[in-house]
Amino acid sequence: MIDFGLSEEQEALRRMARDFLVRECPPALVRETATTPDGIPTALYAKMAELGWMGLIVPEAEGGLGLGVLELALVLEELGRVAAPGPFLGSQLVTAALLRAGTRTQRRTWVPRLVAGEAFGALAYLEESDRHDPAGITLRARRTREGYRLSGTKLFVLGVPGARVLVVAARMPSGPSLFLVETAARGVRLRPAETIDLTRRVGEVELRDVVVGRDALLGREGDGAGLLARLLDLGAVGIAADSLGGAARALEMAVEYAKVREQFGRKIGSFQAIKHMAAEMAAEVEPTRSLVWYAAYGFDHRLREAPRAAAIAKARLGEVYCRTVERSLQIHGGIGFTWEHDLHLWFKRARWNQVAFGDPTFHRERLATIDGY
Repeated sequence: MIDFGLSEEQEALRRMARDFLVRECPPALVRETATTPDGIPTALYAKMAELGWMGLIVPEAEGGLGLGVLELALVLEELGRVAAPGPFLGSQLVTAALLRAGTRTQRRTWVPRLVAGEAFGALAYLEESDRHDPAGITLRARRTREGYRLSGTKLFVLGVPGARVLVVAARMPSGPSLFLVETAARGVRLRPAETIDLTRRVGEVELRDVVVGRDALLGREGDGAGLLARLLDLGAVGIAADSLGGAARALEMAVEYAKVREQFGRKIGSFQAIKHMAAEMAAEVEPTRSLVWYAAYGFDHRLREAPRAAAIAKARLGEVYCRTVERSLQIHGGIGFTWEHDLHLWFKRARWNQVAFGDPTFHRERLATIDGY
């Protein structure tokens, strides 16, 4: 039997994360960061590294906190509540790849830097096919005397251009393979891409005959499909957790506004229509918490169920976050549509979250496949 409640330690982590982010990551910082070239609030990430967040899932022996994916999801939920900018999730995916398949040398080279916040990582997998699975990979990797030669383009890479190291999915005759590629390597070109979300950077990565050594291979040659699928599921759960936090905050903002805004001589929160809308928002948001927590729990304790749980959580939260922010905008009225009001930060983030790592349609189709339909 599973206890869906949090332990005292997990509750403490959650409270601490919320207090810290409310204090250190106000909307003014989010707006300011949106104007910087790399979209990374350096001072904020330095403090997050000091708290150990960059190494949440890293074993204590390697300098991390030695916690699980559920604890990571709790922090991601709080990051979503404040629409925190920066490459946190992308770096966590690279860290997870290294912990899962990295050699001792690869881990010694990159894990301490990622944990310390000295370097950030990004997962480069999506291409023009827009497929969120190994079948969409066309970027080629060929064997050479020195190691491998990679050629191709990746799109909408979360964390570019601020990333220092990439986990690149490539196709080989033996099957999909994953490689560690430094963004400073010869032949790597990073181009920022504009998206609706102001709070996070994504970009295009072009690899023109990039030569990497044999030590750049993650895991075994041609055996990267399983690891990539796991990373994409982890990314889906991470975005679902972020969406949960964002939806909860959008609901709070709507309720707070309804309590102070007056119309026709009354607080608008006293009108039945507003009450119904707020109640519907709460009725949708709160049940999704168990979906996200269980999906995260599955990575550590029920690995066979993790892909199914990740698909359910991502599909549901993609819709709930967008609907919640839309209703919050309706309660705010005209002020909610202005640039000066902060609500648009969450509205735009919700739209990006809906399609990142697979939209609801993709995950429902995937769920049907998992269940044998």
